[in-house]
Order: sequence, then C-alpha cells, then structure tokens
Amino acid sequence: MATGAAVVGTAVAADSTDSRWSEPRQVNGHHPFRSGGPVETWPERADAIRERIQIGSGLWPLPERTPLNAVIHGKVEMDGYTVEKVRFESFPGHYVTGNLYRPTGPPPRGGSGHPLVLSPHGHWSNGRFHDAGIGRARRDIAIGAERFVNAALNAQQARAVQLARMGCLVLHYDMPGYADSIQFPSHRDGPREGLDGREPGSWGLEGFSAAAWLQSRFGLQTWNSVRALDFMLELEGGDPDRVLVTGGSGGATQTMILAAIDERVTALFPAVMVSTDMQGGCTCENTFFLRIEQGNIDIAAAAAPRPQGLTAADDWTRELRTSGYPDLRGLYDGLDAGGSFEAHFDTHFGHNFNHVSRTHLYGFVSRHFGLGLEEPVLEEDFELLTADQLTVWSANGHQADHARPAGDEVGEPHERELCRWWMEDARRQLEPLLEPAGAAEAEEADRLIGGAWRRIIDRALPAADDLEFELTAKSEHDHVIHMSGVLQLKPHGEQVPLTIHHPQPWNGRVVVLTSPDGAAALTEPETEAAVAGWLADGAAVVVPELFATASALPEEQTDLNPMAGAQYPGNTERPEDRWRLSPVYYYGYNHSRFSQRVHDLLTVTAFVRTHPEWEVEHVTLVGLPGAGHWCAAARVVAGADIDHAMIDPAGFSFAGVESFEHADFLPGAVKYGDLPALLALSAPHPLTLMGEHQELLDRLTKFFTARAAAEALRHQDGLAP
Repeated sequence: MATGAAVVGTAVAADSTDSRWSEPRQVNGHHPFRSGGPVETWPERADAIRERIQIGSGLWPLPERTPLNAVIHGKVEMDGYTVEKVRFESFPGHYVTGNLYRPTGPPPRGGSGHPLVLSPHGHWSNGRFHDAGIGRARRDIAIGAERFVNAALNAQQARAVQLARMGCLVLHYDMPGYADSIQFPSHRDGPREGLDGREPGSWGLEGFSAAAWLQSRFGLQTWNSVRALDFMLELEGGDPDRVLVTGGSGGATQTMILAAIDERVTALFPAVMVSTDMQGGCTCENTFFLRIEQGNIDIAAAAAPRPQGLTAADDWTRELRTSGYPDLRGLYDGLDAGGSFEAHFDTHFGHNFNHVSRTHLYGFVSRHFGLGLEEPVLEEDFELLTADQLTVWSANGHQADHARPAGDEVGEPHERELCRWWMEDARRQLEPLLEPAGAAEAEEADRLIGGAWRRIIDRALPAADDLEFELTAKSEHDHVIHMSGVLQLKPHGEQVPLTIHHPQPWNGRVVVLTSPDGAAALTEPETEAAVAGWLADGAAVVVPELFATASALPEEQTDLNPMAGAQYPGNTERPEDRWRLSPVYYYGYNHSRFSQRVHDLLTVTAFVRTHPEWEVEHVTLVGLPGAGHWCAAARVVAGADIDHAMIDPAGFSFAGVESFEHADFLPGAVKYGDLPALLALSAPHPLTLMGEHQELLDRLTKFFTARAAAEALRHQDGLAP
C-alpha cells in the first residue's frame, strides 16, 4: 500500500486553523497565475479554464444557435470606410445591437479577405454613444493621451474607424443596458423580489433560479459575443483566419473571455484589465465558478499561443510588469510563441484605451495579420458620428422596420422570457441524457453532465503526501481500537476531525459513515446496530465531522452560509447598488459549503486508500439522511476509489433549498439534473439506495441498465451492514 499519510501524536483543536473559516475571496485581493504544472501540460490546463468559463456562464453545453435574423441598414459613406446599423438575435427575441464599419478599399495583403474585428466596449458612459465632453477631450490632448478632438470625445469610435481604414471589418456592439441595447433598462442589477420565482417564466437574472440554472449577465454578454462572431463570419468578404477581439476595461474582460472559449478568435488585445489585482467589478464581469483557482492572468493565458497584446495603466493593472506579465511571458516563451505576446506599460496614464494604447494595437494588428504597414501606425482625424446617426432604432416611430422594442420586449417581461428560453434549451439538451437509450448516450451523459459536476466540485482525490493525521486519543475495548484525531489536507489548509473504530482482527474493509451530526449519529439505535454489525464482521468504521456541520456550529446555523450574501464591497442599501448583492460575487470566487463538505469526503477517501499501515481492500461510503447528497457527489468524483456507496436521499433536492444563502445551495445543480443525476452517475459502480424511493429507483434503473450495470444498483429499506 502507498505511504505518505503520517500518523503523529500532536493534538490540535478541530477546525482551529481550517482555512475555510477565513474571509472569502472576492473581486479585490491578489489573484496569482496558476500554471497547473510544466508547460507540456498547458493544453490540459487551458481546457480546464475553458470548461470552467463555459459552465459558469451557462454555456455548457452551448445553447442552440438559433437564426440570427440579422438586419443591416442605414449605410453612411465616410472617408475610406462606411458605417452601417446592425441588429441580430443572440437568443430568440433578444437583440444585439451595434455598428458595422467596412473599408471601402480592397482587402489588405496577407489573407483571403478583410480581417474581422469584434470590438466590445467597456463601462464608459453610454457605451458606443460615449461623449467625453470637450473639456475632458482638451485635457487628454494636452497630456498626450489623444491627438484629435473627435477621437478624444469618443475613443471607441476612433478605434473602429482606424481599423476599418486599415482594411478590417469591424463590429462595435453594445453591452446589455447600453446605447441601443434597451431591452435591459439597466446594465447591472441585483436580486429582485419580482424576478425570483421558481417556476419557468417567473424569474430573471441574479436570483435563486437563475443561479440554479447558471444564468447571469456575464453569461448573456458572453453568448452575445459568441453570436457576434457568428454574425461576422457570415459576412461576405471576411477572412476567417484573421479574427481579432479587442476592448478596454469591461470590454477587455469580454475580449479575453471570448478568446478563451472560442478558438475561432485568432488574436486578442485586451486593454487595461488583465491583472493579478482587481478582477472586474461589474456583474457582466463575474459569474459562478469563474475565478475559483484561477484569475484574469489564467483566463488571458488560455488563448496561448495565439497572438495577444496587453496594455497597463495607472489603475489596477499598474503592477502588471512585475505581477502577471512575467508568467504570461514565460508561458508564451515555453510554448515557442514568444513573438506572439507583447505588453505595454503606459502607467503614466489613468484607466484608458487612449491614442497611445490604440497605436500599440494598430502595430499589433499589422504585424500579426500581415498588413505590412509602416509603424507606428497613426490615426488620422475623422468625422464623429452622433448617437442619432449611429442608433439602429428609428426615431419617433418612423421606419417601422426599425422600431424600438417595446411592451413585453423590454424590461422584466423580456428578462423572464429570456431566462425561460435559456432554461428550456438546457433542459432539451440535458434531460434525454439521463434516460439514455444505450451505452453511447450514457457515456455522453457522463462526459457532459458528469464532467460539469466534476468541474463544479473542483477537487480530485488528494495525494498521500498531502495528508497528515494527528492522533489525539486512542483506546481499546472488546477487540476494537478506538481513535480520534484530525486529518489535515496540507496544501489547502483544511481539517477533517475523524473518529475511527478498528476491529481486531480486520478484514481489509472500511466503511466511511457520513452524517450531518458526525460521530453523534452513532448514538441513534439503527446506526449503532449497523456499526456493531460492521465491526463484528471485521470492517473498520471511519466517521468524519464534515466542514461547518453540527460538530463545528450550533445546529441552527448548519443550514446557512452567511458568507454567500453581499461580497462586493460598498453600500447595498440604495436600489441602484443592489447589484452588489448578486450571488456571482461569492460563488464566482469561493467554493460552496456543499462543495467544501464533498471535498472533506474526498480527503477522507484518500486517507483511507493511502494509509501507510492499512491494506485496504474495499471502501464503502454510507450517506445517512441529510448527508446522502454529499456522498453522491463524492462518488461521482472518486469513481472506483469508492467501491460501494450506500445512500439515503431522504427527499433532498437542490431545487428545494430555501435560497442561494443555504449551505446546500450549489449553482448549476438543478441544471445538471439535481440529485437523481448524481446518483445515476455512480454507474457502473455499485450503489445501494436506502429508504422508500420507488420513482427514483425506476429512473436509476434505466441509467444503470444503459451502462450494462443493472446488477450494480441495489435497494434496501434502511441502514444495515
């Protein structure tokens, strides 16, 4: 048997230094790069980052690519380019709006057509309709941030114009709640009582059901970007091998996110966002699981070795040169792609995508798209178009074909309908996989649904060298050695108090008995009788006290996660600040209490399997009422390392928990099949369902039969050895 879980005699207080009692991680703080190992393993690490983004965004699997129903109109002839008005549907009935800038000349050298550029904007007021004001424009010219008044008034329009003059097709598109994206009256919002129902069509973004189905403003914006890329690739005359995404601030967040999940993007240039510091404050920049064990440096790195350029300023990116940049430089160099990565540290300017930064961008585009332009590529002045000239909607009801959305197409009715369609699309794709017709469908369920659960839980069985058991008490009675102590998972600073009953002689079998009450459950008559039976048969019994359960907290607090509320710093009392209450700010940076308890079970399983003095032949994981759902999830992750699972579901469902502040709340659990899916994914490994659950048993039988493991599914009325 493998060695490494050392038994030492120093006593410690249970949970006294468990890292999970510390303050939760949040937007601010230090978010270092995590390479995941040597550069040869980077593709695997990049896949993990990509999957985490897609799952947390509600895009695993991707929604159906419904018809775009694109409308392009209102062409305006300009100096060297044209500007058109664009709208298309990312979801049925939900419009993405923007302007399309086309060069009037032939495609530039270096490819099969015009390079394609997606230009998401950041949080500058009014988005693509931004007007900095003449006073600010003059100040920017005076300090060398801009060269021309028009560019200083609207730097985003200046960027689109220059890229079009360089021969690119450019889509400058709106974030929800900005400019022409009027179906969402505000760009960001928080939980709202009128949008927090449990039935389809009764909820909007930010509440319980949205989180249960992994729906968020971040996910909506990201899907808008994916569909924007679909739109651009359908344009005549574009070059699909030269596709750039570039934006600043919140637009840079979308830039690196889209590049991470969509390999059709061939180059990216995120400005003033990639940093180990503040990760992006808006709800459009945060979603579930997004920055657990990763941050913006990791997300930007997921695009490697594709060409990437960064800029830094006197903001949260000011330390990029020494924190983050060396990691990205090392990765690109290690992938033999050092020439494809660059960063510019113009930290004498404040937060910006100004002329200096844009000039870096234009040189980057010319070099990596083979345009052959002499550097520095400098902007020329242009005619600034106003919001009235750029808007895709007709004014005062004129041009009925371009009338502004109204009625149920905007506001809360629209938000409810979008969430309903998004949910039903996921259900159409996922539910059939849990009633598979055969082995192929069952394998796909394990890949897609099981893969999501494993990524959400985000913990494999620890290595033996990462474990240490600190024995605090030991006695022997009636040929049974009784031990207690604390199991340490050293890399994570986590602790699991254990009670161990080891019979003499021992038959090589271990039962891990799990209850919300920990060792106190052994006083229940049925449990006491079962444990006595196991010990009489020669099996050892290990009883963990899982994190934040009855052994560590007053009973009335074990069903709560008080940390899951407001995690974005600042006032939450004013209605306009309620977005700070969004659950993405806790669950985007921290594991749920549910996952933390599953982690403990995986730690205990690894301890049992790798104990230096035990020759373990068989491990049974038992989930008593109230613990069955934790055990079901641990089994999905551990697989055959848990030989047999005995689980009493006790009527639990993730859909039935009270709120996203409940200790058993887990984002996405309802989407990915709730507890029945976890139990089904035990197949083909043996599973005993305890209690009266005939309907559930019938469902599980179908799945186990499809995995050619019908005999592995068993049923018994209650707990028995």
